[in-house]
Amino acid sequence: MAMLPEAVRALAEADFSAVAARFAAAGFAVTQPADGILTVKRPTPADAGADADGAARAAVLVSVGVHGDETGPIEVVAYLLDALSRDVAANASALAVDLMLCVGNIGAIRAGKRFIDADLNRMFRAQRGTLEGTAEAARADVMIAATSDFFKDAGPVRWHLDLHTAIRPSVYPTFAIVPEIIEDGARGKLIGWLGQAAIGAVIMNPASVGTYSYYSAEHHAAAGTTVELGRVGTLGENNLEQFTEASQALDDLLRGAEPRQAKAAPHVYATARQIIKLSDQFQMAFGKDTWNFTPLKQGDEIARDGDTVYTVQHPEEMVVFPNPDVRIGLRAGLMVVRLS
Repeated sequence: MAMLPEAVRALAEADFSAVAARFAAAGFAVTQPADGILTVKRPTPADAGADADGAARAAVLVSVGVHGDETGPIEVVAYLLDALSRDVAANASALAVDLMLCVGNIGAIRAGKRFIDADLNRMFRAQRGTLEGTAEAARADVMIAATSDFFKDAGPVRWHLDLHTAIRPSVYPTFAIVPEIIEDGARGKLIGWLGQAAIGAVIMNPASVGTYSYYSAEHHAAAGTTVELGRVGTLGENNLEQFTEASQALDDLLRGAEPRQAKAAPHVYATARQIIKLSDQFQMAFGKDTWNFTPLKQGDEIARDGDTVYTVQHPEEMVVFPNPDVRIGLRAGLMVVRLS
């Protein structure tokens, strides 16, 4: 990573030394509870979690690199964090929230791979089965502990933005997964923010498949979302112009700026069903190059797995995340229907 800009190299290597020093010098309480995890909080001994006016500070968790090959968000957040850490020197109120930054699968990022042993974004659940002994299971335990500590004394406004990029092309270049369990008001604000970030579609998710953002929503009442920003790419070679609106929306959130007018509201989809791989006989009815949000008609075959045949039940469903190569017991695809 020697040829990368310093801010990008540092974040990709989970080196927070420079930004941590700047935030600490500006009077923030800075901790690094584990490798790749940074927390920056306003110290408030008399009234923890509150600003000078007594209002509770929002608690915002931003995670990147949960998959090691999803490098675009690492670059976006690196530049944003570097600028923010420099601005607090002149004005500490430039950071208006309590912030936790998590660089997820550090080992995979360093190796230039998606994961080491297994998908980290399936580890945030109580039962992991045969995945329990993996490197990613151990890393998830570290992230869970740090997340619990971060939200433990937080006020009611809690966010978790888990930033990813998709493996394959998509009808919507940017889209997000939002847990249905989020409280209505917080969910509405989250979807509004996603519109400001120019996210094209939102999929409402009724059940966890072990993702980090669903964990934070379920266990810490955070407005959590998995945000897919474009395609996987090589670190240092991403076209950051495609992330302009998302970067601006995130910067505004961290600085407490007034929300900008969204160019368009995201289209909203409901989850029709999860396609679970039951055995090694699993086969999808279409190729690996199928785009996310490819439409299928009622009765079309989605996949077959021995005697189990998955077909489209609604007049039209779209397939998202088709991946027959996942481990047995994991989601091999998501079928969605448009609501708005």
